Amino acid sequence: MLFAPLLALAALSMSTGTALAADGDTTTFEANLGAINGSNAAGTVWINLTGDQATVTENVSGLAATFDGKPYPHVQHIHIDAAGVCPTPAADANGDGVISTTEGGPSYGKIGTTLSTSGDTSDKAGLDLAVGGMGASFNYERTFTMNAATIASLKAGKAVVVVHGLDPATLSAAGQAAKSDLVPSLPLAATSPALCGTLVASQMAAMPGGAPGTGVTTQLASANASASPEAAWFAAGGALLLAGGAALTLRRQKFAAAK
Repeated sequence: MLFAPLLALAALSMSTGTALAADGDTTTFEANLGAINGSNAAGTVWINLTGDQATVTENVSGLAATFDGKPYPHVQHIHIDAAGVCPTPAADANGDGVISTTEGGPSYGKIGTTLSTSGDTSDKAGLDLAVGGMGASFNYERTFTMNAATIASLKAGKAVVVVHGLDPATLSAAGQAAKSDLVPSLPLAATSPALCGTLVASQMAAMPGGAPGTGVTTQLASANASASPEAAWFAAGGALLLAGGAALTLRRQKFAAAK
């Protein structure tokens, strides 16, 4: 019969506890962010993807807090098109004790999406410090249209979240003296990775949400992003204002067991 194959496929789906994908379904990806370069930081990222619409929720803490007396700007990205892993200490090719962004490249790849607090989310915003996360701890939530290359890497299990920016005082003497491999007018610490985690399809049905009554824990101030990363680094204020210090509560639900 014409419908027999479809009936058999439906029965197989029910028996194995899986569901057939449908247009408009949401897939959730998550990553636990681990410290790189001795940053002692930690974090969690969740991405809810429906079509090309991505809602990214992130909570990080333990990063470098200030630079030149101002909140430390931490640029962050989803890196793609490489091994899809975080670099090991062996990636430190020049032996200065710091895994630079380019040394980590073979592990996590190029910038696919910039997790900016406002404006552009492409690789062109990758070094705009004015739209990075600010300070030692921050919560990030933003919905935007994700490009096809990043979506493909997500689905292939090769997308890696990297948060950049180290405390120069924690580096070796050679690392403290070195300049950024991306922006030579900045110190190496400014653009080197501090946190890293590979995004994987989540087994949970829900993504993290804010605690009741707290609302979004970050507020974006309207500001013109500087075209110069150096100027953005030293500019007073910034694009991101931390509100209240309320912690983002992670809530997870398990999928209902198939009968």
